[in-house]
Amino acid sequence: MDTEFDLAVLTHQPTFDTALTTSEPPESSSIELSPSGRRRRRTRPRSQTIAMKRVSRAERAAFAELYPIEDVANVPRPITRDQCRDHSGPCPWVACKHHLYLDINPLTGSIKLNLPDLEPWELPQTCALDVAEQGALTLEQVGEITNLTRERVRQLEAVGLSKLGTTAQRFGLR
Repeated sequence: MDTEFDLAVLTHQPTFDTALTTSEPPESSSIELSPSGRRRRRTRPRSQTIAMKRVSRAERAAFAELYPIEDVANVPRPITRDQCRDHSGPCPWVACKHHLYLDINPLTGSIKLNLPDLEPWELPQTCALDVAEQGALTLEQVGEITNLTRERVRQLEAVGLSKLGTTAQRFGLR
């Protein structure tokens, strides 16, 4: 057996990614300008992807022992937005497609940690639906919430608007 794996089992930490362990508190993520007036580089670490193909069976088994499905299997999950709207505090359903902590690729099973330097309960916003209910936000605000650059948010906005336009034309709404 691998000593790194033995150590992970003893300390109850998965070895496949250090992003799942508790890290130091993040630095301020507000937008700062350098003396020349240009924006500084990002202060948060980039998102990290955990490819399920790279996780060994032993690591999966150890992780399943630490976090058994039976603990949450009988807890009723919200099905509609009305059922989860009144929930106070951070959303406990990290696997929900609207949760901002991680994204799961349905084709490959890979997990993308959007904010690897924070734990789910440390996020200022946990649900994309709550953010949408707040109303219009600037590209910078959306980028800070989703850990993307302003330019990437603009690109995604353009793709989404293009898809909406195509759908509207197809159904004769435009």
